[in-house]
Formats: sequence, structure tokens, C-alpha cells
Amino acid sequence: MSNANTQAEWVDITPELRGYLARPPGEGPYPAVLVFIEAYGVNDHFQSLANRLAEAGYVALVPDIYHGHVYEYSDSDNAIAHLRGLNDEQVMGETDAALDLLVGHPAVAGSKPGVLGFCMGGRYAFLTHGTRADRVGASVAYYGGGIAPTQDRLGRVPLLDRIPSMQAPLLLHYGAADGSIAPDEHARVAEALSHAGKRYGLQVYPEAGHGFFCDQRASYHAGAADESWRLTLDFFASHIKE
Repeated sequence: MSNANTQAEWVDITPELRGYLARPPGEGPYPAVLVFIEAYGVNDHFQSLANRLAEAGYVALVPDIYHGHVYEYSDSDNAIAHLRGLNDEQVMGETDAALDLLVGHPAVAGSKPGVLGFCMGGRYAFLTHGTRADRVGASVAYYGGGIAPTQDRLGRVPLLDRIPSMQAPLLLHYGAADGSIAPDEHARVAEALSHAGKRYGLQVYPEAGHGFFCDQRASYHAGAADESWRLTLDFFASHIKE
């Protein structure tokens, strides 16, 4: 999916893990962003997203933590079943390998990439922010489910206890009409971050539901997607561009 303004390819992160890497043309060096997927795999949407980041001046890497499995957006049952089988410790190990590849890439500037995640990936961006704090320059999490529920329907462990370790700025995007992440969860996340004295921003978009950023989903909300993308690029420009 390369174009005149980007170079993109699949790369081997480890012998067992590959990733989709997109970057601006030329030698760089450029700032980098690690991207975590939704529950549907490294599909066309996430390849396009990596290219959008490359067009904005970033080296973007999407690790394939689903190991080749891709699900249609209409196939939520199988996608969620795959999500249930993920192990946080294994995903964080794969995250370490992906971060190693990024910071060692000759086109990358700096040793602390940004981290960006959506849905399931929003939770992993938050988890990376807390458990790999010395490796992260800034993080953005879109509607990350499972961060602070009173009871997670997928059995995931809440992540508020990771907040004290966080160092870099964090930006959170939520839809006000997201039936899977209630407003009281936004409040718990904000209270914990504020109590711990962390630098963060939390944006809530009226009438936007879960998955509002993805133009391949029925829940796509163009206004929220456009505004959140501008804020995300401004956020990364402020915190990880050299």
C-alpha cells in the first residue's frame, strides 16, 4: 500500500512475529509510532492508518499480534473469541520486540516512540504506557476497553494499578455513545490519573460510538474521527518529534 509519499512493507520483527512498517521516503531520521490493532487483525484499515502516519512524517509499525488472522468487521464473534485468547504477558513481550525494531531502525530518531491503539489496542497502548514507561515518549488510546471496568465481560485484568509507573503524556479518546465503555469508566480513569499526578488529556465526542474512528465500521463518525486525528497528530508533534 505504498504511494509516492510513503514506503511500506511487511517486516519480520522476530522469527514468530511480523509487522506492517510504513515510513516517509528518504533517509530521515523520523519520529516513530507503534500501533496496536483492534480485535480484527492487521487489515486494510490498519495498513492505511500506518500509511497516514507515514504521510504525517512518522515511521509507523503495526505488530501482527494476531499472527496472520484477520476478521471481517461483520465477524465480531470470531474476532472477540480471538481477543479472549490473548495473554497480556505474551503481547508485552512482542511489544518489546517491536519497540526494539523501531528504535533500532536507521530511519528512526529518538529512543522513545509514541504508542497508539484502538479498542483492544487502546488497552494495550495504556498497558504499554504503564509497564514500559521508560520506552514510551507519549501514548494515545482510542476507546480502550478493559482499562477500568467494574467487571470486564471478556475477563481482562483492569489496568489502573499501572498508572503510578507512567511517565510520558497520555491522550484518551472516547465516544459518548459507546455502549461498551460507560461514562463512569471515563471518570475512574481520570480520577486515577489525576490522583497520581500524571499528565493526560481525555476527549469525549458527542454522538460517537465505539469504533468511531474506523471508516469501515458502521459506527464510523466522520466528525469525531477527523477531530480526534488532528488532536492525535498535534499531541505526537508536541511530545515525540525531535
